[in-house]
Amino acid sequence: FDSARRTMATSSALLRSACRGRWAISAPTLRHVALRHTPLGAMAVHTEARLRELGITLPAPGTPKANYNIVCWESPSVLYVSGHLPIRTDGTMITGVVGPGALTLEQGQEAARWCGLNLIATIQDQLGGDLDRVEKIVKLFGIVSSTLDFKEQHLVMNGASDVMMEVFGERGYHARSAIGTSTLPLDIAVEVEAVVKVKPAATPA
Repeated sequence: FDSARRTMATSSALLRSACRGRWAISAPTLRHVALRHTPLGAMAVHTEARLRELGITLPAPGTPKANYNIVCWESPSVLYVSGHLPIRTDGTMITGVVGPGALTLEQGQEAARWCGLNLIATIQDQLGGDLDRVEKIVKLFGIVSSTLDFKEQHLVMNGASDVMMEVFGERGYHARSAIGTSTLPLDIAVEVEAVVKVKPAATPA
C-alpha cells in the first residue's frame, strides 16, 4: 500500500507540474513513471491473458528470409532475435519509405508496432508458448527506411517500444537504438531486432 501511495503521489506531482506549464510530459513518460514505481507483485499477470485483454492477435512466428537463423541462443538465458518485418496477420507487409511525400510518421509507427508483434510471436514460439518466461526485453534495434529529410526515426520506433511495454509491463522497458536508411530488404518500411533475457523452463513436478 505504501508503494502504491508513492506511485500516486509521484504521478500526481508530475501532472500538477505539467498543468503549471513547467514540463511537457507525454503519455509514455507518465506510463513509465507508473511502471517504475509499481510493485512487481502487483504487475504479475499471465502474459497470454494480457494479450487477450489488449485484443492483440499475434502474427504467425517469423521465418528467415535468407540464409540465417531467426534466433540465436547466446546462453540458456539470453536470446538474440533477428530483424523482424512489419508483417500483418493477413501476411501483407507495410512497405515504402517514411518521410515527406511518402509514409507518415504514424504509418511508420504502425509498421514498427507490427515488427514488435512479430518479434513477440517468434519469442513465444521459441519459449514453447510461454511468454511469462520473458524476464526482460533488454534491447531493441530499429532501422527505418526513410527519406533524407526525415529526422524522426526515434519516434517511429515508439511503435515497437510501446507494444513491448503494453504486453510485458515493467519487463518490456528496454534500451534502444534507431537509425535511418535509404532502403530495406523487400521494400519494408521498418525492421526491428531484439535481445531478450529469459527464465528457465519450469521443471515438471
